[in-house]
Order: sequence, then structure tokens, then C-alpha cells
Amino acid sequence: MEEAYRWDDYFERVRRYLDSGRLDREELAPKRALERVLGEMRGAVLAEKSDWADVMKKDFRRYFTTLGGQWDGGRVRKWFRENPLESRDALRQLWAAGDQSRGTDGSMEETADRIRAFATRMPAIIRGRAGSRMRPISVLLMALGAKRHPPFKTTEFEKTYKDLDYPLPPPKSDEAGLYVHALCFLDRFIEEARARGLECPSNRLEAQSVLWGVVSRKEDPPDLRILADKLLFDAGFLREVEKLLDDKRQVIFQGPPGTGKTFVARKLAACLAGSPERVRLVQFHPSFAYEDFVQGYRPTLEAGQPGFELRNGPLLEAAERARDEPDARHFLIIDEINRGNLAKVFGELYFLLEYRGEEMRLQYSDEPFSLPDNLYVVGTMNTADRSIALVDLALRRRFHFVEFHPDQPPVQGLLKRWLEKNAPDMTWVADVVDRANAKLDDRQAAVGPSYFMKPDLDDETVRLIWKHNVLPYLEERLAGEHDRLRDFDLDSLRRAAEEKQEDGPGSDDEDR
Repeated sequence: MEEAYRWDDYFERVRRYLDSGRLDREELAPKRALERVLGEMRGAVLAEKSDWADVMKKDFRRYFTTLGGQWDGGRVRKWFRENPLESRDALRQLWAAGDQSRGTDGSMEETADRIRAFATRMPAIIRGRAGSRMRPISVLLMALGAKRHPPFKTTEFEKTYKDLDYPLPPPKSDEAGLYVHALCFLDRFIEEARARGLECPSNRLEAQSVLWGVVSRKEDPPDLRILADKLLFDAGFLREVEKLLDDKRQVIFQGPPGTGKTFVARKLAACLAGSPERVRLVQFHPSFAYEDFVQGYRPTLEAGQPGFELRNGPLLEAAERARDEPDARHFLIIDEINRGNLAKVFGELYFLLEYRGEEMRLQYSDEPFSLPDNLYVVGTMNTADRSIALVDLALRRRFHFVEFHPDQPPVQGLLKRWLEKNAPDMTWVADVVDRANAKLDDRQAAVGPSYFMKPDLDDETVRLIWKHNVLPYLEERLAGEHDRLRDFDLDSLRRAAEEKQEDGPGSDDEDR
């Protein structure tokens, strides 16, 4: 019953998508256009024409890049151009006429054999994860008939498998295994549609196109106004950060502790990405190295024998996920970015951060690498720690810097707004914090509001926070000036704040 409910619920979304009239215009039309071009290419390849690659006209580049992926599809096209004879022989393995002695042309077994024969002939420069490689291969398979051999993209299929609780492909499946698994799912998809009286989808291409359309329809555009209301920020500030991200693809939130830098970074990234699954967080620290962040060798046991294997770090993993989903924003959040040895951690990424689309060879790999345009980087930086507050000019040139300070928006007045909404009897705390920061007179180390933005805040909780969080922090900031700590007595600050409220706006006890 649970399984039937999942399919029923899913096909309600399918009906709404079909009613929108977007299927043919957005999904089927470009695929049919590419299928015609691929048919011409197949004819030239099977005729063993040496100039077969000349068929790759403008339409092929446009549609193949969209369906085959900007990165992997681009590498395949480059292979075609630079090695037309080698790539022609590989395509013949993929596009040769069917073997009737083995059954119906287009059977699962035959399709798997074609894929494996082609994949083994692809140059190493194109090889990455099986799902990434299968994407451009599946597009080329459309030359055999797109209704039987539709395009494949890992992200869309895996999302739908999970939505319907359909089994995932076996771990470590190769290209052929992933594709055959997807074809079996599409056949089941068509059966379920017929059982519910739907004439479309009636073939695998339509089923795949409906699937992709429903997945993209699920992603609502980011509503920064709603997020701003939740954060108690001005929506204009969030829109400004979005523009900065679109400009350089990298920003750093900088300010003293407790100003919400990491919290806002995660919420904003999830909003702009459309899903928290497209957001990866990593925290830098003094022992963090290039091998931890980008790529490096790690100890491993293989058949009981110790050894080393090359593993990708969070940066490469985030880049691969972004390439697999080029129409969506992906985010890498680097918390405490200035606590690491940045020149050591970033290495050649200093260049790639500024020149998106350019390629460089990584330290531990012969394959060229570039940062995809849809991968955004958000760093957070603590300005209170004098030992790490400075970053080199090379990094500053590559990032936009966004201030998070209690004396300016969006943090200015945030604690009072939060207290008025969640603990109206405790608004005096905001005045106490403002007075403490005025006495400290160090905006890079001001006391942030998040210390007190806690549920069920009361006088006792405030006293505990002040004694065990705020005062130790201030004592460290005022090293050698212990006499000044008397100025930060909680009771004295509260009395002064309450007297100011009684006297009305514009008054200040220190002026009387």
C-alpha cells in the first residue's frame, strides 16, 4: 500500500506537469533535434568517412553541451575534433548495426555491451565517475533511436528513485550498469502511467523527459524575502549578497564571533541552491592541508595489505556534483577560512578561483581541472582573533567581503528585533550588549547577538551566559587592562540601560 501511495502521489505531480504544456517545448523538442543530427553523424561514421566530425554543427554543440554536460560533453567534443579516427572507431562500437543472432536490436544486454565497448575506448582525460561518463555516452546512444535510448543524468534519476523508494543501482556499478538500471526503471514508469490512465509517457524518451521535467519543476525559485523575514534581515541585504555571488562566485562573511556568519551562510546557500543537499560545509584549521581540501593520498587496506589511494577532498567532490547538475547552484561553505594556511590549502586554486573555466593540472593528477561556474564559495572569517585576522591580498582580490558587525546592518539591531519577537520581557539585554560594545570600543571584537538568541531566555540564563561566555571573552580581549573589566559588570550595565529607558530616547547616563 505504501508503494502504491508513493506512485499515486508522484503521478499527481506528473499530471500537473503535463497540463503545463512544457513537455514538448522544453524537453522533447531539443532532444528530437539532436537525434536528427546524431543520425547524420552515425551515417558518416558507419560509412568510415574521415571527415565525419564535420557534421558537428552549431546545433550539435548547443544540444550536446546541454544534455551531455558542460564539462564531460565538452571533453568528448574535444576528443572528436582532435582525434577523429580514434573516436570514429569508438563510435562504431557504439553505433554498429544490431546483432540479430543475439536477439532483438536494442536489448538490455546488447545495449550494455555497446556502452562498455565504447567506454573502454574513451581517453583517460574524459574518465571520472561512472555516472559522469555515462551522461555523454547516453546522448550519443540517441543515434540508435531516442525512444529506446534516452539521455541519462545521475542526479535526476537518483532523486526519482528516492522519491518512489525504488531500488538504487548496486554500489560501484559501471556505466552500463547505471544505464540499464535506469532503462528498467523507465519501463516500470511507463507501466505505472498506463495503469493510471495516462497516454503519456508511452516510450522511454517521453518517460525520461517527464521525469526530468518533474524534478526541475520541484525546484522553486529562491524567495529571499521569506528567508529575510525568518532571519530578521532586510531582504535588500540578501539580494545584494546574491549579486556579489553572481559576480565573482565567491564571498566571505567577516566579523566578530556570535554575529551569525555561519548560520546565515548555510541558510542563504540552501535557499539559493534550492536544497540543502547542494550545500557542503568544511571548516579550516591550522593543520588543514591541500590534501584534505582538494586531493591527496590516504592510507588504505586492500586485501589486508596496507597501501595508499588517491582520494578527492570536499572541493573536488563539490565540483563534481555541480558538474552533474549544471542548471542548479551548488555551494561550498568554508567556515573559519582564515584559520588555515591559505596558500598551502588552496594551491593552484588561487588561479582557478579567479579564472573560472580555465584548466590547470592538479598536484596529484594528470587530468586538467577547472571550477564549474555553478559552484559558489562562501567563507566565514573571525575578525576578533588578532593572529588570523589578516588574509593576503591575493585572496582578497578573489572574494567579495561582506561585513557582519553589531554596529551596522544586517546585524545592527538584530538582537532587539529577535527579543521583541521571541522574548519581549527581555529586550533590556539588547541595550546591555550595545552598552558593553560601546565601552569595549573595538568593532572587530564586539559581542555578537547570537549568544542570547536562545529559546526560553530569562534572567538566570542571561547571567550564566554573561559569566561563562561574555566575561571570559572580554577578559581575553582586555589582557593587561583588567581594571576595565569593572565596566562590564552585568548588573551595572542593566541599571544604566533601564535608567536610559526611563529617561527616554537620546539620554545617556554618562552624559549626565
